[in-house]
Amino acid sequence: MEIASDVFALLLFVAFLAGGIDALAGGGGLLTIPALMAAGIPPVSALATNKLQSTIGTGSAVARFMRAGRVDFRAFAVPAAGAFAGAVLGATAVQHVKADFLELVVPLLLIAMGFYFLLAPKMGEEDRHSRLGRAGLTVVCTGIGFYDGFFGPGTGSFITTSLVALGGLGLVRAIANAKFVNFATNFAGLLAMIAGGKVLWILGLSMALANVAGNQIGAWIALRFGGRGVRPLLVIMSFGLTAKLLADPDNPLWNFLKL
Repeated sequence: MEIASDVFALLLFVAFLAGGIDALAGGGGLLTIPALMAAGIPPVSALATNKLQSTIGTGSAVARFMRAGRVDFRAFAVPAAGAFAGAVLGATAVQHVKADFLELVVPLLLIAMGFYFLLAPKMGEEDRHSRLGRAGLTVVCTGIGFYDGFFGPGTGSFITTSLVALGGLGLVRAIANAKFVNFATNFAGLLAMIAGGKVLWILGLSMALANVAGNQIGAWIALRFGGRGVRPLLVIMSFGLTAKLLADPDNPLWNFLKL
């Protein structure tokens, strides 16, 4: 499909901003998915194209954290494998859902994710005692992986929160290892979307370059200053883009509310 040059440029900017937010706290999809849908891209193609750009961007953040020695592959290989399997199932399932249903549900999910970021408790910087072993974290990551494959926004934050609250990790270690697990879910979801022929390659790869740049800056900020300070911006922009989706009187949500 053809996209106007100004809309294309705006999507690149959103991808850059989302990359920085993703590296810091997760949740960049709260910006890119509504932006893609507001540009007129069908819901499943928007999810698929977002998976392409976020997979490449997240991979770049993982590489940055690896160079800093922050990723513990031995500890998180099994949880990442569970997350990969869950994401394949989720991304396969969403391709069999009607577009009208997704157009109805996506704004509601985005609003819910926005409130999550607004109300979620702050996370500490120091490591604490783990409440779950590797098996427990694998179960949690598998469930989050399914969510990421099916929808996605907020996945990085959910994983980070789980690693802090249940795994006992300090914030920066949790962010770094959450990126590794999140890369597994993104890659798995992308493979399923490619198999379904849903990816807009030119747009997705262009957004990926912008996302990589944002992820590199965000990862540097996270390593130097920690992951605080992005929630208000994320919530404001997410609600604003969601409002843009709901401004369309033909959105199926309005017809649903009339029933």
